[in-house]
Amino acid sequence: MKLGFFTMPMHPIGKDWQQSLREDREAFILADELGFVEGYCGEHSTDPEENITSSAIFMATLAHATRRIKLGTGTLNMPNHHPAAVASEIAMLDHLLGGRFILGISPGALPSDSEVFGNMDMARPAMFLEAINQVLQIWASEPPYNIQGQFWNISSARTHIPETGMGTIPKPLQRPHPPIVVTAVAPFSQGIAEAAARGWEPISANFLLPNWVRTHWTKYVEGCERTGRVADAANWRVAKTVFVAKDDATAKAYAMDPAGPYHYYYNTLFKKLKRRGALGVFKSDPQMPDDQVTLEGVMEQLVIHGSPGRVVEKLHEFREVTGDFGTLLYAGVDWKDPALARTYATVEALKQPAEMARFIRWVQTKPDAFFEKSRKSQRLKSKR
Repeated sequence: MKLGFFTMPMHPIGKDWQQSLREDREAFILADELGFVEGYCGEHSTDPEENITSSAIFMATLAHATRRIKLGTGTLNMPNHHPAAVASEIAMLDHLLGGRFILGISPGALPSDSEVFGNMDMARPAMFLEAINQVLQIWASEPPYNIQGQFWNISSARTHIPETGMGTIPKPLQRPHPPIVVTAVAPFSQGIAEAAARGWEPISANFLLPNWVRTHWTKYVEGCERTGRVADAANWRVAKTVFVAKDDATAKAYAMDPAGPYHYYYNTLFKKLKRRGALGVFKSDPQMPDDQVTLEGVMEQLVIHGSPGRVVEKLHEFREVTGDFGTLLYAGVDWKDPALARTYATVEALKQPAEMARFIRWVQTKPDAFFEKSRKSQRLKSKR
């Protein structure tokens, strides 16, 4: 199992924007230093709490501040961008990162973003598919372009000059294109099946109950089977909210503090989803009335906290429900207490105690096939 990092991000309204951006960058730089293999951030143009407005620009600032970690858009909301701009900008970003780039894409889910970009009442899933198809077509073809669609038309036929290259959109460093991932926030996400059929890989959101996360594997297998591809758990990324401290009491006090960043994160998310009538992700039973879903109950089920030993136990329990996956993405929150966050909210804290250090070494040295062949994996696989 590999370790990665994912942040929306989520910061208190009124917090200095420069400070939150500095802290978000520092989190990625720290993740790189600690050996995390991947890092993703989201983007929203109209949300002061989730205040990275361009995931691609943010990742570009990390090009020379990181060395090994692969960086990804998490995600690029395709209907809000012209496909030609995406193709050219992502190609440049892939070159800036030396091929350490992963293209995360989605239709976008924030209504206010959709409204300001004028596509709130449009067929956004269709826009999403047309946009990524046109981006891939640009990268796979040579100018002059003549790509016609329902939402966008892309042409350089009138201005292309072969001798100078004018009218040419650059191609990414990775050929034919960077790896593509999609995030899934709904149980039984059909988007995962469609993505898997195209060779794209899934990321399961950190605010899904474990039993709903498990359904993503089922849909991933479904999509792979449609094209004769073998579903490999090593390609499945699962985000999880985790806080580790020196002892259980310290961890619980910080993770569950009503004035703390974890509470702020889930309280904000809870209110947004409730307003949209989308609390189903927090329900173990779809028939549960909304008024029975409480913030406290949500946090108890979704936030893993404790000493290193306790966190190991909880991660094992989580994986017993979801089944095997390849990369655990640590879900970032605001650094209300920067010193505490740097010390305990990262895998560095996990490496210090002997029991956790041994566990991490054991996980990282095992090939993916080991988990596929384990007895527990076989039992879990039969339940999927």
